[in-house]
Amino acid sequence: MSADKSLRNGIPISVSLADNLADQNLVTRQRTDNRRVIRIAWYSFLIAIAVSFIARLLVWLISVVTNLFFYGHLSAANTSPAGNELGWLVIFIPVIGGIIVGFMALYGSKAIRGHGIPEAMEQILVNKSRIKPTVTYLKPLASAIAIGTGGPFGAEGPIIATGGALGSTIGQVLRITHSERKVLLAVGATAGMSAIFGSPIAAIFLAIELLLFEFSPRSIIPVAIACITGAAGHHFLFEKGPVFAMATVIQSPSNYALLGYSVIGLIIGVLSVLVTKSVYWIEDCFEKLPIHWMWWPAIGGLCVGVIGYFAPHTLGVGYDNIAQLLSGNAPLKLVISLCLLKFLSWALALGSGTSGGTLAPLLTIGGACGALGGYAMQSLFPELDVSISLAALIGMSAMFSGASRALLTSIVFAMETTSQANALLPLLAACTSSYIVSFLLMKNTIMTEKIVRRGVKTPTSFEPDMLKKIPVSEAIPDNKILLNEEMAIDELKTRMKKGAGQGDNHFVVVNNQEQYKGIINVIDVFNTAEAPEKPISRLIINRDSFIYPDNTLREAMERMSTDNTDILPVISRGPKSSVIGVVSYRDLIKRYTHDTMGHEKKRAHISLKRKSLKILVLGRSLVKSK
Repeated sequence: MSADKSLRNGIPISVSLADNLADQNLVTRQRTDNRRVIRIAWYSFLIAIAVSFIARLLVWLISVVTNLFFYGHLSAANTSPAGNELGWLVIFIPVIGGIIVGFMALYGSKAIRGHGIPEAMEQILVNKSRIKPTVTYLKPLASAIAIGTGGPFGAEGPIIATGGALGSTIGQVLRITHSERKVLLAVGATAGMSAIFGSPIAAIFLAIELLLFEFSPRSIIPVAIACITGAAGHHFLFEKGPVFAMATVIQSPSNYALLGYSVIGLIIGVLSVLVTKSVYWIEDCFEKLPIHWMWWPAIGGLCVGVIGYFAPHTLGVGYDNIAQLLSGNAPLKLVISLCLLKFLSWALALGSGTSGGTLAPLLTIGGACGALGGYAMQSLFPELDVSISLAALIGMSAMFSGASRALLTSIVFAMETTSQANALLPLLAACTSSYIVSFLLMKNTIMTEKIVRRGVKTPTSFEPDMLKKIPVSEAIPDNKILLNEEMAIDELKTRMKKGAGQGDNHFVVVNNQEQYKGIINVIDVFNTAEAPEKPISRLIINRDSFIYPDNTLREAMERMSTDNTDILPVISRGPKSSVIGVVSYRDLIKRYTHDTMGHEKKRAHISLKRKSLKILVLGRSLVKSK
């Protein structure tokens, strides 16, 4: 295409981003300010203290509601609903709880329904970590009613949602960035988990694997401080020592026993897939009911009540069930009941949309499945020397690992809540086995399936930003167009009509020593009121827009966005500051694409065929020499 024809069709221009950036209150990423990290860490410390007390309040409320509904007296004693003497009337207790939760969701906030973690993930991914402040007090109240009336859930899901809501609310009041608000949301959520279970390291991994989707000092420092504070709150407000204390110390397993535990992990990996798919299949069934969703928790509560009438141990939080499974002395009848009936009760209740968590039920169901696998191993392969206690422990973690794919969280959580260091290797083997099976058989997890159905894309990997790894020097093209500041405006117009710099919207201006003077816009060349014989230096619009060769492509793109230009001169460091090249956004994209595809290209760097030929030639030469 000729230059004249190109000009008749219009001069290519770039749409200004300045107005759009201002309208959206967007700013480019700045360098990490260490003082802001300390400030966010201080906020995190205060949030963690508040969440610790909220966690204690939630557990207190659950106990009060449990005693009131199942035993008819006002008390905050930690009591299991399994010991009630209500007979067939126990069927209606979860129904009452479901009706109350339904009304709270309808007239309070629909956000109180569900697991807790998926809802927090959704707000992080699509709503700039903004959660309604009403969730801060409605979620724990609704969860206390749901669990206290027999709901087969744990307190960890509600406190994660509540802590996240508190962190988000404070983040909306303070003048902070979206990224910092995300950190405060994760801070509140993980501080709550740490306060409930006294597991700060597992809570940090939970933040990384399920909430933050990043690993950087600006996020890890506040989260770590919050989790430590939450753990201190656990020891101060609850009790010291591990939550699931085991009477005996687990011995290091043999290689044969390790193989048995790995097989149990594989089996539980398959079960975790079935559990996840069953929960969402039940949820789909509720969606098809011809009644308002407000009544679904009551229907789920009726199912919980019927199952609880025949199997009282399926009612409530059930931490005592976990402790009994880990003791290795649980009756086989109880183990089978927790495998089947606890799962059925939890899946129906959760699918109905009531307020509850997933971690404690998964631990109970997984622990029962693991114990059952341990019994089977002892019966079929007694020479493996499989421990029922350890089988239950790896079953707990493997179920959570497969269902959520939070591999590191699952392993560390089991160790922190039991203080069994010798369990590390079998936990690693079983959880990894379960994780692999889940990865191969299931696209989404129990945490992400719900929000994926709503069109939210969730991160599946933590890869480094390629733009931060590539220096600008590797993206500089060989051809560069530099304009001397003394060039007349009319001469530049003539060159442009001949096709010089075609496709570029800006030009770099230098002096006779090729020192950078500024950038001019193509549009200004043709629309200027300056006389044609005047130098182009009069058209310079930006004298500070440049980049150094050792800066990264990320910094170059941010500078282009800030300065609203599609090219940047690359300036050498030093007093001379000469222009050594010019990069455009096309050059950055080209280099990024080249490196990305290079990382994914499949090729062998050592050719066995070539090596074989060299050996053959060498052998022949040795024979001839003889």
